Amino acid sequence: MIAFLVDQNFNDHIVDGLIRRGMISELTHVRDVGLAAASDPTILEWAASQGLILLTHDRRTIPLFAHARVAAGQAMPGVFLVNNDMPIRQAIDELSMAAHCLSADECKNVVTYFPL
Repeated sequence: MIAFLVDQNFNDHIVDGLIRRGMISELTHVRDVGLAAASDPTILEWAASQGLILLTHDRRTIPLFAHARVAAGQAMPGVFLVNNDMPIRQAIDELSMAAHCLSADECKNVVTYFPL
């Protein structure tokens, strides 16, 4: 299974559902590691240093910074970008499937948009 870093404003109901299903081997919140007010590049750098895929709803800036990291040849373990309007159950289902079916290597350097 893959490990995640949860962005500051990510829906906690989705996270709770993933935990209840046992689909997460490791989950770290940005607020728990002192990154609650950090910039997007700082969060992506920390995620890369820990090998964590970022769970976020931020469609405006995260993809730009993630793609810039890849273009610069920097590590980018991946981003799972979940649409804010996606129903919670659907988000849990799709993220569970992705966490179960994808390897960490398959997520590297990719921004994956949900719904799939």
